[in-house]
Amino acid sequence: MTDPAALTGQRTSRWVLLLHTITFRQARALVPAVLALGATRGFDGGTVTVVALVVGVTLLSLLWAALSWWRFSYAVGETSVVVTRGLLSRSVRTVPLDRVRGVEIEAPALHRLFGLVRVEVDAAAGSAGATGEELVVDGVSRAEGDRLRARLLARRAVLVDAAGAGDVAAPVEEPEEVVTRFDPRWLLYSPLVGGYLAVPLAAFGALFRLLEEVPDRFVPDLDRPGLPDGTLAALVLAGGLVLLVVGSIAGSAVVNWRFRLVRRGGSLIATRGLVTRRHTELEIDRIRGCTVSQGVGMRLVGAARASALVTGLGDAARRGQLLPLGPQDQAWALADRLVERTGPLRRHPAAARRRSVVRGVVPGVLVLVAGVVLTVLAGWWPLLVTGAVLTGLGVPLGLARHAATGHATGPRSFAVRSGWLVREHVVLQRRAVVGWQVRQSFTQRRGGLATVLACVGAGSGGYAARDMAADEAADFARAASGAWADTLDPAR
Repeated sequence: MTDPAALTGQRTSRWVLLLHTITFRQARALVPAVLALGATRGFDGGTVTVVALVVGVTLLSLLWAALSWWRFSYAVGETSVVVTRGLLSRSVRTVPLDRVRGVEIEAPALHRLFGLVRVEVDAAAGSAGATGEELVVDGVSRAEGDRLRARLLARRAVLVDAAGAGDVAAPVEEPEEVVTRFDPRWLLYSPLVGGYLAVPLAAFGALFRLLEEVPDRFVPDLDRPGLPDGTLAALVLAGGLVLLVVGSIAGSAVVNWRFRLVRRGGSLIATRGLVTRRHTELEIDRIRGCTVSQGVGMRLVGAARASALVTGLGDAARRGQLLPLGPQDQAWALADRLVERTGPLRRHPAAARRRSVVRGVVPGVLVLVAGVVLTVLAGWWPLLVTGAVLTGLGVPLGLARHAATGHATGPRSFAVRSGWLVREHVVLQRRAVVGWQVRQSFTQRRGGLATVLACVGAGSGGYAARDMAADEAADFARAASGAWADTLDPAR
């Protein structure tokens, strides 16, 4: 391993001082304290006091940013990357290059204004209490970010190959193959994705909260004579729906603007973003599976999202995306390029269907019983009607949940599927499995069912085949991972 003292550290760009001062990055924690102090003691000086506080916090932020910049350095040696930082407590972190799992280049709006980027290094070399910030180089030029990414990944490839094959020639630049591009027409799927609806909903909530604080004399009178009853409410509802749809499309466009997935050598490279431009590189050899997920609305129009399950990848839900939104045929085509599909799923037994239906109707039955009691004692019947409706809806809900489950095995992969509100179909390579876990509740044991969890070192860490036949659990685990799973016995 490279001796940290033998490396000459590099500092980030001086423009980062202005960037961190504007955003109060280092002194951000002092702002609430200053406001609390001002609220306690009062702003007797009026505008002069407020201006003095703003100038003081800004100068303090500049000083703090300057000290942090002066005490931060990074260096890439032949076998390791070294990051040195700290004002009072000095920290030197050394990570072997063969532990580097990926490098992401991020360019938020203010960084792009100054021609800077942030380089985030994923490494399978954590430390006690590490938060991930120790391997972030914030505030280098775009050219330096690309050079740093290329050097880290190239040196890692050389070291990994050399460990198993002796002397290895330096890597050559590989041609790019465009795998997929984001079609702007796919933005029309955005209102069907809950994540994209959250942004306009939050904006509406903030707007309504703000309107509550506005004095009544500034609120326009919306009562208009001559309008039929309910017309104004219908117009407001229609306008809200239109704004919700437009807001979700705009939010999706900001996140996925000019999304492009290319293959270069042994890596998949995804670029995206309008305000914050991100460049994510996934090493194909570390991909252990793929997921294709569909919400209820997405299934109705044939849309889906595809993600790769990569070992050692931080923030996998975002960084592992192969297709953030698009037609389901396109999502499956991407998944099939990386993991061999298993074929049709095996449906779970009738006992699983009965259990799913019972779980679906139980909440409605409880409300129905409460409604009967209130109707008899107080004559209040709305809860009775609500319980009856919920009980009736529980049957198709239980059937839909059961229909979403399934499992299958293939020569080199296996698959599990679950979820009704968001259906997730996971295809994993056999080599991804590091362990199995079988769970049985009391009702599952009575019905001869079991939940079999495949423990993997990628994605969420485990993927379950829920309510499969208990006597099939061992055969499924053996077919999905090999003879080492012979000891699996759900009856124990």
